[in-house]
Amino acid sequence: MTAVMLAAIALQLVLPHRLALLRPVWALPVLEFVLLLALVAGNPRRVEPRTRRLRWLGLLLIGVISLANGWSAARLVADLLHGGGGQGAVPLLRAGGVIWFTNVIVFALWYWESDRGGPMARVRGERQYADFLFVQMQSPELAPADWEPEFLDYLYLSFTNATAFSPTDVMPLSRWAKMLMLLQSSVSLVTVVLVVARAVNILK
Repeated sequence: MTAVMLAAIALQLVLPHRLALLRPVWALPVLEFVLLLALVAGNPRRVEPRTRRLRWLGLLLIGVISLANGWSAARLVADLLHGGGGQGAVPLLRAGGVIWFTNVIVFALWYWESDRGGPMARVRGERQYADFLFVQMQSPELAPADWEPEFLDYLYLSFTNATAFSPTDVMPLSRWAKMLMLLQSSVSLVTVVLVVARAVNILK
């Protein structure tokens, strides 16, 4: 989880300056890195927050990364709709790929932090009903008796939802989970379609 957060922060530095939320372009990544350091300092062994204060700090970090990537996606889409989007196909595809991959990371973090109240609430069994139904929950004989989804399971869920634009082997159960997956699929679809269409047009 720490590694993908660092990746999401670093990817923002690769984007063209016109797509950045704040100026200078390094200001927001530095803020996000400071928040991540605070999370690690508060719980050095695991980033998953054990206290309410650390949990809110983690949600703030995810929210800031989401806001920055959403802004970049909106600016890129606006540029494409107005005939802009870069001087060549390669820079355009690079920017679109960075936004798309960051989108996968961001939604994986939201799924991880929201399913059944978050990682600590899942371990403690504080909520009876799950928001996402994994295969191991449908077929307990395929997994250990104490199996619980880990972050990589949610990263896989986010990646498949961003590529297939629909659930694959993990089903959303709650309404908020369905709406979150719908939002991710919409952002991914618009980004991919517009970026690829514009890149093909430039190549022609």
